Amino acid sequence: MYQNQIIIDGLQYCNWTRDYFITLRDSGITAVHVTLAYHEDARQTLSLFGQWNRLFEQNSDVIIPVDGVSDIALAKASGRVGIIFGAQNCSPIDDEIDLVEVMRKQGLLIMQLTYNNQSLLATGCYERVDSGVTRFGKQVIKEMNRVGMIIDMSHSAERSTLDTIEISTRPICISHANPTFAHDALRNKSNDVLKALGGTGGLLGFSLYPFHLPNGSQCQLSDFCEMVARTADLIGVEHLAIGSDLCLNQPQSVLEWMRNGRWSKSMDYGEGSSSNSGWPDALPWFDAKNGMKNIYQGLLEHGFAQEEVNQIIGGNWFNFLELSLKK
Repeated sequence: MYQNQIIIDGLQYCNWTRDYFITLRDSGITAVHVTLAYHEDARQTLSLFGQWNRLFEQNSDVIIPVDGVSDIALAKASGRVGIIFGAQNCSPIDDEIDLVEVMRKQGLLIMQLTYNNQSLLATGCYERVDSGVTRFGKQVIKEMNRVGMIIDMSHSAERSTLDTIEISTRPICISHANPTFAHDALRNKSNDVLKALGGTGGLLGFSLYPFHLPNGSQCQLSDFCEMVARTADLIGVEHLAIGSDLCLNQPQSVLEWMRNGRWSKSMDYGEGSSSNSGWPDALPWFDAKNGMKNIYQGLLEHGFAQEEVNQIIGGNWFNFLELSLKK
């Protein structure tokens, strides 16, 4: 049944090559949310769109850009992988609200309001003081709602996330994070946030990044499925999905760019330990080839119904995108 489903990974930042696109296709992935930008400004983000345009031109038999769910359906029907663009920061809009619509028309479908630090819009999860959504942030939320750009609060602090859920007139997503009851990482989300997210029609994508899992790189598939089950009991299966946060075949320099950008001269260890200075050891049961299929089978074996597993593995992302991208 797996190969017949819409399979969506709600966040990856891998080394994007033809070989990897083929791996995604062969693994059964229908669409993947690709991080386009971390700290890039508007001009740099446009260049990244240009680079992807070349990739689409050179690999049109394997990948297609996604602007709506009809493109995801086309990807499934044609045996290709849909590419959903997102930014893990608000840096692509600089300090100019009109750039929200400009970036949406370029194909930026999802944008985080913060990436770990305080931004012009809201507070990141590593800041000591969470002042909530700023005046500019409230305007950007309104504009993102208007143009059909999805708000993502994966790296945001608690008050800022709750503020955003309350302010936004559309459901938001947390594309790649886990509950704090499973592992108390700074980026993981409290029960209060999860309940507010589910209560407003939002979506949580479970992260496979070991620093955010129970037992880290020693997390077993059964541990992951138990975390999903407890979250389903808390907010309902219809609000759950996968956002693996997979970063394959990337050098240390990419990790340093993600964490440091241009704002720090020294390595930002994120979770507060120098042991997190490099890439974590990979989960043996989650890789590019079989990871999503293993989750699919693991959830079935854990006791989820077939329809529930279909929702978590991609159906909920599809339904959320269909609602949220309408202009």
